[in-house]
Amino acid sequence: MQNSSYKLYLHGMGHFHPENVISNKFLEELDIGTSEEWILERVGIHTRYTALPLDYIRTTKNKDPRAALEAALYSNAETAAAAGRMALERAGLKPEDIGMVISGSSLPDVVTPAEASAVAAELGIEALCFDINSACSTFGMQINFLCRMRPETLPPYILVTNPDNTTRAMDFSDRNAAVLFGDGSSAAVVSASVPSGMSFIAGDRGSKPSDWDKVLVPRLGYFRQVGRAVQGFAIRKTTECLRELQSCFPVGDPDQFKFVGHQANLGVLKTTCQRCGIPEDNHWHNVEHFGNTGCAGGPAVLSQHWDDLLPGVHVAIALVGAGLSWAYMMLKVE
Repeated sequence: MQNSSYKLYLHGMGHFHPENVISNKFLEELDIGTSEEWILERVGIHTRYTALPLDYIRTTKNKDPRAALEAALYSNAETAAAAGRMALERAGLKPEDIGMVISGSSLPDVVTPAEASAVAAELGIEALCFDINSACSTFGMQINFLCRMRPETLPPYILVTNPDNTTRAMDFSDRNAAVLFGDGSSAAVVSASVPSGMSFIAGDRGSKPSDWDKVLVPRLGYFRQVGRAVQGFAIRKTTECLRELQSCFPVGDPDQFKFVGHQANLGVLKTTCQRCGIPEDNHWHNVEHFGNTGCAGGPAVLSQHWDDLLPGVHVAIALVGAGLSWAYMMLKVE
C-alpha cells in the first residue's frame, strides 16, 4: 500500500437518488417468482430508487434496454450534477472554482465523448474533462489516480463524479438481477494543494483481468454476472483490503475507526465486518435502502455521513467491482 507522498484533501461530498422507489412489494407484484423474504434472505435489500418510471418497469419489465434510455427521467449528467451541487455547496465553492472534472460510471450514457464533459456542461463548468471508469471500484480508482499526481500539475479544485443509473440495464423479468440494483450518483470536491480538515492519506488499487468476464453489461444489453464467483471474490478482496488498512492505521479509540465498503450485498459487508472485527455501529452502509448503486454506492454512504466526519475519525474505504477490480484508501479527519 502506498502512503509516501499520498495525500488528497477532501472539501465536499454530495449524493443524489431519484424519487421513484422500487420496493420489494413492487417486485413481488411483477410476478417474477420473488418475495420479500426471498430478497431479504439473499441480499438484505428493502428498497431501491430508479430513474425509470415505475409504470414503464411494470408494463415492459424493461424488455428493450435501448428504450430505457428514452424512458428515463434523468440522464447521468443530470444526476451527477445534482450530487455535484451538494458537494460544491458543502465545500463553499462555485462551479467557476473547479479546474478539472473527472467522471466515471458503470453505464455511461454515451460512448463518446467523455461523460465528464456532459456533467461539466450541466453545471456550467468550463474546465478539463475526462473519464476514469472501473465499474463499482471507480471512485477508488479516481482517488488513487489523483493521489499519485504531482500537486503542481493539478488545478486547485477538482470535481469527481460517479453517476450510476443501472436499472436501465436490468432485465426485470429476471428475479436474480431485478432485486439487486438501484440508481444513484455521488460527487466529491478534492484538492492536492488546498488543505482541508479531511484527507485521503493512503491507498492502493488492482485488477484481475483474467476474470474480466465474470461481471459485464454488453453494449445495449443486460447486466449479467457469475454470482457465486463474484460474491466470493468480493468477500475475500474486501476483507484483504480492510485488514491492510487496519494494520497500517491502528486507532487508539476503536470507535474512531469506521468502514465503508462497496454497497452490493449486505451479507457480503456483514461477513467482512465479522472477519475484521468491525462492530455494527462503526460500519456505515446504505445498501438495504438504496440497493447496489454501482460506483456511487460507497461514496454516497460517505456523503450521507458527512456530519459524522468529526476530528479523529478514520474511514477505511474498500471498493470492489467488475474487471475484476478493487481499490481502497484511508480518509483521515483532523
